[in-house]
Amino acid sequence: MSTLGKKQRIKNESWLETLANIETLMPEAEVKKLAAATIKEIKATIKGKKAAYGWSGGKDSIVLDKLCEAAGINNSLLGICNLEYPAFMKWLEENKPENCEIVNTGQDLEWLLKRLNLLFPQDAKTAAPWFNGVQLAAQARYCKNQKLDILVLGRRLADGNFVGKGTNIYTNNDGITRYNPISDWKHEHILAYIHYNQLPLPPIYAWVNGYLCGTHPWPARQWTGSIENGWSEVYSIDPEIVKSVADRIESARLFLEGVAG
Repeated sequence: MSTLGKKQRIKNESWLETLANIETLMPEAEVKKLAAATIKEIKATIKGKKAAYGWSGGKDSIVLDKLCEAAGINNSLLGICNLEYPAFMKWLEENKPENCEIVNTGQDLEWLLKRLNLLFPQDAKTAAPWFNGVQLAAQARYCKNQKLDILVLGRRLADGNFVGKGTNIYTNNDGITRYNPISDWKHEHILAYIHYNQLPLPPIYAWVNGYLCGTHPWPARQWTGSIENGWSEVYSIDPEIVKSVADRIESARLFLEGVAG
């Protein structure tokens, strides 16, 4: 039985508690059965099609990577921008799948300075440009360049993601078909698969509010409650980021003055 609900309503402490008790909550036999069924479905869905999968370094994509590999999909993409945490980028470089192409969509500090309204989004509307401009843009570029028939993603209903209408596959207006084979997996299934297969996790999950914020670039840390809280989160993870932008972003400068004072 699942103990975790919608991602946005779960406290990070609940994620950690669930992970600590995952063997009780989710037996290995159930996870193996679900994984085998998902691999079988992926094989049937991509048969005769040119397919690749999206890998972000987050927990869902870490699971998806192994399922796709077992289903015979060897190519993937990683969408990033120039505003990632250095420690996370280091982990991505060291742990990305063998045939993973990094697609950099180019957002940097100069880009952010012209769009400070997008700093630490507090609602879905403000967060959308990050998702559209980085992940979706990288996926579109990759699909076009590789002439893909289908892109496999780790989007799940438990995260509140759109996965298709009455199905787990959909094609957008640009002709890109996205397929979400783990759409019905619970949070516990994801955590259990990682646990039983001893898969490495990135440092983001050990950071403050790690399971809530996921793999977003640092200025896109969501639901912090305020700009000051956003800077506080970033400072606790990598103080040098805040220091490096303080002469360009007033709210960062004011935060540092508060820390010093």
